[in-house]
Amino acid sequence: METFQFKPQFSFEQLKKNSDGLVPVVAQDFETGEVLMLAYINGEAFDKTMDTGVMTYFSRSRNELWVKGDTSGHYQYVKELLIDCDLDTIVAKVEQVGAACHTGNYSCFYRQLATKVQ
Repeated sequence: METFQFKPQFSFEQLKKNSDGLVPVVAQDFETGEVLMLAYINGEAFDKTMDTGVMTYFSRSRNELWVKGDTSGHYQYVKELLIDCDLDTIVAKVEQVGAACHTGNYSCFYRQLATKVQ
């Protein structure tokens, strides 16, 4: 896969973080628009993602950087990065290799939560 470096229009310091100093990232398939997963990014993960073009997150459970794909081989190659109007949520449009979900599903959002009552 071809990777690119990215030049951010906003610094990580300018983004609004949650109480843990993290910003949520919604990963989305760049071709289909399918939502793949939700994860978090800190300043170090932000910089690494910009430098490498490979999605790097901060694992809250392990309290460490997490390059998506380093263990599974299911990398996310960044195609576009968007920020919402409040500067508090990132959408990462990615080329997903393999499954995004640790269950082996392409997307983490594969189960229906509720159905409409007639």
